[in-house]
Parts: sequence; structure tokens; C-alpha cells
Amino acid sequence: MGWNLSGSDFNDLIAKVKADYTVLAPKRFIGRGRFSETDLIRYDEIETLDDIVWDEKSNFSPKEVVFPITQTLFHFTEKAFSEPEPDEKAFLIFLRPCDINGIRRLDTIYLKNGSQSDAYYARLRQRVRFAMIECTEGFDTCFCVSMKSNVTADYDMAVRLRRGGALLEVKNDAFMKYVPPGIPQVDFTPAFIQENKIQVTVPDVDEMPVGIYTHEMWNEYKSRCIACGRCNTTCITCSCHTTSDIYYDDNQLVGERRRTWACCHIDGFTDMAGGIAFRKDNGARMRFKVLHKVYDYKKRFGEHMCVGCGRCDDNCPEYISYSGCINKLSRTVAEVRHAE
Repeated sequence: MGWNLSGSDFNDLIAKVKADYTVLAPKRFIGRGRFSETDLIRYDEIETLDDIVWDEKSNFSPKEVVFPITQTLFHFTEKAFSEPEPDEKAFLIFLRPCDINGIRRLDTIYLKNGSQSDAYYARLRQRVRFAMIECTEGFDTCFCVSMKSNVTADYDMAVRLRRGGALLEVKNDAFMKYVPPGIPQVDFTPAFIQENKIQVTVPDVDEMPVGIYTHEMWNEYKSRCIACGRCNTTCITCSCHTTSDIYYDDNQLVGERRRTWACCHIDGFTDMAGGIAFRKDNGARMRFKVLHKVYDYKKRFGEHMCVGCGRCDDNCPEYISYSGCINKLSRTVAEVRHAE
């Protein structure tokens, strides 16, 4: 069962939801794109249907809502520490199936990766609800079907957005109160994309051949990759961070501890005491990222970390294709296994 909402009906629903939730969706920022006279699409608070960009892919993922770019973990003085008071208002995010699956990967890393869950992440995550945007066509760089991330049932509401209105499905009974009265009921079950323009073949191996780790295929990225980290920061599943203590100017014994996004591509990420650094060249960093996304994570958790959203391809200033790299890896694995 579903509802056929006009534009004004949808806006009424959003207005009601906003009483209890901060509502976020892909939103256009005019002239803020990476090239001259181009726009930026990223997640931000919305007020109406017209604010939602649903027919273009967002440049950034909704990750920063549940895993902030910078997060204060606690404040400290000479004698004590205290955690910041959490916001009471929850979040409702309009997002696509691949991003819902991507946040589930973050859940695995922060909540199921060992005996102790991350309390800071858990506190934010429990305040996040999903309104799934139906996606049946995808975009030029998407490969979610190959990564088996094109389908999800983990949402509270689902919408088929269109010009001047939307079809709505409500799975979570708690959201029924937001549906405006008198809306025509229709049969609506969201559909999911079944084929992308790009198809990726992931290496199907229980153990990666040893020769892959030193193979010359990674040498290409020593010069092409500039270690800017855009692929990591726009990725829905990248979860690495660094922590630092910030001391206040008026009292150097008082401050706060923050964690901030960091990533395997940028300089300094693997630096250790004594001047030791792992993966100094960019080819080694590319190898680490790719194998982590399509091999190491799956070996531990049973599914690929990459969800095939394609934002890494969209945002790389050197036009490195991550999907192309996975296909190249598959061919190389076959060659190495044959040679061994």
C-alpha cells in the first residue's frame, strides 16, 4: 500500500516530519562545483520537494551525517573530562539504496568490528532514519549491481520522486502520523535497478595470490594518483579517522579531543613513531584501498565493502577509474594464478 502525493502534499509531509527530525537530502548549490560555472550537489537540510535533487547523483555521500568530518569526543580540564551534550533531534535522510547499504558497512566497522562498539558513532547512528529514494536507472559511473548493493529493505519510508509529486511507501508505523489526511491510496512498492551501464568483475578468490601485492599493475598509480584523498572523502564506506587534542589559548591545560576524517591515500596517514611510514608511494596506497574494498573486508564480513556508487570515479581529478581498476585486478589475478 502507498500514497500518491502531490507536490503540496509532499511539502506538508516534510513540514510535519521536521517537527521531530532534521530532514536532509541531496541539494543543489549553484556555482559551487569543482569546475567553473558548475553546481555542487551534497546533503543538506531541505524544506520542500523542490529542494531535493533526485535525478542527478550527489557529489558527496550522506556519510557525514552519521560520521561527521570532525567530531568532538570529549572536553577536558586539569581534573576532569566530560562528553558534549548530544542533540536531541533525530535525522531523516533521503538517500538511495547503495548509500543505505554503505552506511550499513559503516555500522559493521564501528559497531561490529570487535568486542566493543564505538559509543560515539552508536549515539549518532541511533538517531538516523532512512527515506529511500527509488533508483531504477542509476548513472554513468554506477556499478551497484555488480557489488550487490542495488537492493535494500532497511528503510522507514520509500519515495518515487517525480516532477510535481511523489509516490510514498511507509514501512515504519511510527511515520504513519506524518502522512497528510485524505491522500489517495495506491499500490506502490519501490523497484530497484537491475543492470548498470558499467559492469565490474570482482576477483572471486578465497586467498589473494601473493604475486598481486608486488605486481607491476600498481606502478601506474605511482604517477597518476596525486594522493588528494577525494576518492576517500566522497566514499560512503571509507571509515578511517585520526584523533587529536585541541588546547585552548586561554588555558593550555583545557581543551577537547576530536576525531577527524583521514584516509589511506593522503600523506602522513601511516606515519609512526621513529619516522617509520608504511605505503609511502601512491601505487601502494591504491593497492591497499582496492584490496581492502573488494577482498579484505569481504574475507572478514562476507560482503564487499565497496557499494558501487561511483563517486570515486566522479571526483578523481586525475580521472582514475576505480571500477576499471577492479576489472584490471580481476584480469591480473587470473594471470598470476595461471603463472603460479
